[in-house]
Amino acid sequence: MRVLVVGGGGREHALAWKIASSPRVDAVLAAPGSDAIAAFATCFPEIKATDADALIQLARSENIGLVVIGPEDPLAAGLADRLRDADIPAFGPSAFAAQLESSKSFAKRFMARHGIPTAAFREFSDLDEARSYVREIGGACVVKADGLAAGKGVAVCSTPDEAERALVEIMADRRFGDAGSAVVVEELLVGEEVSYYAITDGEHIATLAPAQDHKRALDGDRGENTGGMGAYSPVALVTEAVERSIVSEIVEPTVRGMAAEGHPFSGVLYVGLMVDADGAPRVVEFNVRFGDPETQPLMVRMEDDLFPILYGAARGKLDPADFPTRWGQAAVCVVLASGGYPRDYEKGVPIEGLAEVEGDPDVVVFHAGTKRGADGGFATAGGRVLGVTARGRDVAEAAARAYAAADRIRFRGMQLRRDIAAAGLASRCPTQ
Repeated sequence: MRVLVVGGGGREHALAWKIASSPRVDAVLAAPGSDAIAAFATCFPEIKATDADALIQLARSENIGLVVIGPEDPLAAGLADRLRDADIPAFGPSAFAAQLESSKSFAKRFMARHGIPTAAFREFSDLDEARSYVREIGGACVVKADGLAAGKGVAVCSTPDEAERALVEIMADRRFGDAGSAVVVEELLVGEEVSYYAITDGEHIATLAPAQDHKRALDGDRGENTGGMGAYSPVALVTEAVERSIVSEIVEPTVRGMAAEGHPFSGVLYVGLMVDADGAPRVVEFNVRFGDPETQPLMVRMEDDLFPILYGAARGKLDPADFPTRWGQAAVCVVLASGGYPRDYEKGVPIEGLAEVEGDPDVVVFHAGTKRGADGGFATAGGRVLGVTARGRDVAEAAARAYAAADRIRFRGMQLRRDIAAAGLASRCPTQ
């Protein structure tokens, strides 16, 4: 079968890489793809991920049997609906179901209706009302742009001044554009964050291994929120008991709830969780696509074929026989980002050292924001540039290998966190 992957970032690089390894896949195409993805897939850089008409035409002309939609923007715009209307199997939820990610207020109201544990919240479309509220509660809260903001429209605040600055930046300065026309102000949860994934056809559910993302820009979970500075899997915090709670209290009610409301969820449900000291999970956020950078270590760890569950979910016929059950060694992804990210950053900076890590069987470098230069080498083309991902017998060994590889790569202004997988390192987390 011929598979089209929509998107061109680090997540799509990892997905296309994994799909290309399937014995059931004859060819992988990507739109727009990237210069790195072009090493093993046919790319169409002229086609944007949000251009539904062009993607439908491409799928038809290239005899595509499955379209895998990577980013959130085309899902929110209804790309999966358009493809299915054209009788093209598509992996990804409808535009209505995608509101679980594209509208924080929709997601919070949905969770309230279905008794899904999450933080207490208030919605605001008026800046002055929001400012009064955060002063009233003492400032300890999380301020979220209601719409899509590439994972960066979140501010964790501890004082009224911090909360008001976040509100002004989102609602008045419109740092995240129309995503900031409204905000959700949430209770500040205490615990440890975990990312959990489930693939569903709207009825059956295949769960994946948990991962842990690192959103803040700086070591020690300081600095601004980013799209993610690194991730690792497995996560010792997610014991069998915790996982049962996640599935029974959150994943299953979400899938059942969407179906009961007449909009079955088909695709991958990403649940960002806060797990407290008692092991009780609460939802921080929903995403309706694979996460970035969590996808990178998950794809490196997964020993089973990814394609059958994607295809089964897209066709509404998820087969339990195809559910992933074999997870190999631990994996750690360290993101190398441009100087200044997540705000302004320079592009076109030559990257050195990539050849030095090629050929290492325990390291895969996924490209999030790169472009080939005139000399044939790679240069920076985004805020998050590379996801250096390594496997090991445990999280400690995987992290050591990832950092050893990352330290051989260089570009002007390069920044990275030095504490990715710190929790896993502390626990010497074994392979689950």
